[in-house]
Amino acid sequence: MLMVQKYGGTSLGDLERIRAAARRTAGLVRQGNQVVLVVSAQADTTDELIAQASKVNRRGSAREMDAYLAAGEQMSAGLMAMALGAMGYPAVSLSGWQAGIHTDGVHGNARILEVDTARIRRELDAGKVVVVAGFQGVDPEGDVTTLGRGGSDTTAVALAAWLKADRCQIFTDVDGVYDRDPRLYPDATRFGRIGYGKMLTLVEQGAQVLHDRSVILARDHGIQVEVLSAFTGEPGTILEDLE
Repeated sequence: MLMVQKYGGTSLGDLERIRAAARRTAGLVRQGNQVVLVVSAQADTTDELIAQASKVNRRGSAREMDAYLAAGEQMSAGLMAMALGAMGYPAVSLSGWQAGIHTDGVHGNARILEVDTARIRRELDAGKVVVVAGFQGVDPEGDVTTLGRGGSDTTAVALAAWLKADRCQIFTDVDGVYDRDPRLYPDATRFGRIGYGKMLTLVEQGAQVLHDRSVILARDHGIQVEVLSAFTGEPGTILEDLE
């Protein structure tokens, strides 16, 4: 089985959480699965990078900001690959451009146009876990682009679509999709399954559990996505075609 899994920044907030994600991945590999991991920058890293850049140049170009901010996800990818290697599981980290993620040229809010999966498939065939830096790609000029905040979700769904993965999972700090933010409303109701249209409505109302473009990609490519907690591993919410 080919699995694409995405871990958000909170899920990778410290080295122990990175190791926990690596252990979960190792378990999947032992079961005979091929795994592509998409990782976000560690918690607060992107905000810290933005703050640092503003001290240098408050009006820095969007191109240079993309080149700079993409480093956060690349650092997470490198750490995750090293954590897996320390456990005896070969892994390779890939930036967005190395993973073949091609976008338009809108810096800071790029759209994925296509994914050339050749490098990822080559690494998988060599028996490696492939760890892809989320949130980024490369434009027709060869410049790094970023996909907007939350864009790692879109990276994961795009990879699942172009790789024709058997499963796409988004690990986050909540155990699924709720009708309201469960951290603010204790009586919030969790969905066992939710359709693309309903999910897009929740996103429009401010829900931040999934990037809107990831939902659109999942809908357009017919990708079933599971949203679940990185801390419990229990079944979460299935996003699929229910309309």
